[in-house]
Amino acid sequence: MSERVRIRSDLVRTGSRLSDSFISLAAAVCRRPFETIRALQRSSTAVLKATTGFSKIEPAAGDRRFDDPTWTRNPVYRALMQSHLALAQEVHRMAGELDLSPRDEARAHMALGMVADTLAPTNTLVGNPAAIRRTLETGGRNLFEGARQLAADWRDNGGLPSMVDGTQFGVGSNLAVTPGAVVHRHEMLELIEYKAQTKTVHGTPLFIVPPQINKYYIWDLAPGRSLIEYLVQQGFQVFVVSWFDPGADQSEWGLQDYVLALEEAMQTVREISRSRQMHVLGACSGGITSAALLAYLQAKGSDWARSLTLLVSLLDIGSIADSSMGLFAHLETLELARTASGNTGVLQGKDLAKVFAWLRPNELVWNYWVNNYLMGEKPPTFDILYWNSDTTRLPARLHADFISLLETNALAHEGGLSIGELPLSLSNVGCDSYIVAGRTDHITPWEGCYQTRNLLGGLSEFVLTSSGHVQSIVTPPGGKKASFMTNAGEHDSPQGFEAGAQTNEGSWWPHLSTWLAERSDAQRRAPVREGSRKHPPLCDAPGTYVLAGNETAAAE
Repeated sequence: MSERVRIRSDLVRTGSRLSDSFISLAAAVCRRPFETIRALQRSSTAVLKATTGFSKIEPAAGDRRFDDPTWTRNPVYRALMQSHLALAQEVHRMAGELDLSPRDEARAHMALGMVADTLAPTNTLVGNPAAIRRTLETGGRNLFEGARQLAADWRDNGGLPSMVDGTQFGVGSNLAVTPGAVVHRHEMLELIEYKAQTKTVHGTPLFIVPPQINKYYIWDLAPGRSLIEYLVQQGFQVFVVSWFDPGADQSEWGLQDYVLALEEAMQTVREISRSRQMHVLGACSGGITSAALLAYLQAKGSDWARSLTLLVSLLDIGSIADSSMGLFAHLETLELARTASGNTGVLQGKDLAKVFAWLRPNELVWNYWVNNYLMGEKPPTFDILYWNSDTTRLPARLHADFISLLETNALAHEGGLSIGELPLSLSNVGCDSYIVAGRTDHITPWEGCYQTRNLLGGLSEFVLTSSGHVQSIVTPPGGKKASFMTNAGEHDSPQGFEAGAQTNEGSWWPHLSTWLAERSDAQRRAPVREGSRKHPPLCDAPGTYVLAGNETAAAE
């Protein structure tokens, strides 16, 4: 393996300790006792109003925990609901009255919100009228099935309730089925080329870089929901990387190694397609890697990219300081995470999934707790949730490199990151860029994704979808609720973008296809088969690496 990436020496670790924020909260409570007493008085009054039927408080729009009509018809349950909502409201109000710093206050709101969500009456059998009704209807079979599923989740899912019934899915059978072939294999990746489905193809191929923590087939879900399938049908010659799922033996794979492996894969694309340049598309951590790759190529004088498309990717980490992820990306968790992956050689994808789940506990934890354990229902059958649960691992060195980028925000500084002794500058990436963000994304907030426009050279097209992190990617044409915003005018801030933005109904996929086509070389005859004489097909898509995770885990 190559040398470790280097961070510019004057870039220091930023952030503050979570424990310091909680100490500040405790000190503020003691320092301002009258605010605490008033909060207790307000809470008592609110509970009294709820129990006597005079409370007007209602669940927030979109809060489905209290949808059952019993919560409004039965006075006991209505009082229980209103008491819980009132107490949650008052603790948040108190946190805003203690004169905390903005960051400490935001952390207090998030932590108190998690506690309030955990203590919701709907999470218990007695406090959930729908679950009681279900128990009476089934003679308790729901609780027996719930206990069985709880035991299975403690054994197989790290104690979190399963989000998906995975028995209905299979990679290569009803997921990742767009015809193609592996045309290049490296110890770190397989490169898949997809079979042309049109008589001619655009003269500039498309090279897709997935996140390292997930499997590539988010781009190739079920037919009709596959971005790869769609772009192939639009006449693009599409290549995608499928990462090897690393184990402890691969713990030394770092960002530099991934960049060099991608450089080799890009050279393969150039040789097969006979194109000097290609469109590069990356998402999330794959977007970070893609940006570093293109900056590295520019530093070498290799102008291989015609365009760069980044989906839900943050390059300027400073922009997430006040997001749900940024608030808990503090020094203790960074050190703990670095130590954990250093000891085992890898960061388990399922452990990272737990972190993301607890950032939205009502939707991603307690919703499934009620469904699976109290109601005794199977979790839903949904391809995105299946992909989300089919995690991979991060090598310890790559994990440490990503943490260093988070601590120092090195990519946002000229020469902040060096690969192969070459200082990188994102401003030297002069190709046009297409940047997609999700309005409800809790992992990579859209305002932070927008700031990428200020880092890259070239012209940028910013697209804001109406969805969250993953759903922003999987938005096939024909969806009834999809929409996205664009702004053809001048703007240099998220607020400026919104002020002059136009809302477009439907999927952004056709918009991207048109944007890429406008920046592609002239159409040419489609290749008859995948690969070339120098790079013959090695096996059919979806390849072997996407299926090899279980064998790797068993070997550890």
